Amino acid sequence: MERPPAIKKQTSSGGVVFRISEGRAEAALISVRGGKAWCIPKGLIDKNEDPPAAALREVREETGLHGDIIGKLGHISYWYFLNDDRVKVHKTVHFFLLKYVKGSTGDHDHEVDEARWFPIDEAIETLSYKSEKQIMQKAKRMIEELPR
Repeated sequence: MERPPAIKKQTSSGGVVFRISEGRAEAALISVRGGKAWCIPKGLIDKNEDPPAAALREVREETGLHGDIIGKLGHISYWYFLNDDRVKVHKTVHFFLLKYVKGSTGDHDHEVDEARWFPIDEAIETLSYKSEKQIMQKAKRMIEELPR
């Protein structure tokens, strides 16, 4: 008789980094898994790091972009399996809205295939996962409410 999978918890943090270009909002996305998935940059929170600091670090590492946190976008939770289905992981990801300060998408790290700016509506359509599309829609609403 097979044992049930072990259960592990993970907490990550990430961010929607945006800029206003020619009067319209753009957001940076990352491509991973050989270009098979477009995502919002995110990663595990390091020991002694809080979710906002992790979001800033992960966005910088995965996109090459620096930003300032404008607000919290919310979180998503999901399950996935590790190690040939022997470990079941419950992952929670906290997302923040970041206003672009400086940097280049060409400076992303090796974990990312590509980092690129998209008009925000195109970013929503391009994202591979429904939960991240919902986070990006919330980011769009928050950006629209910001004073110009």
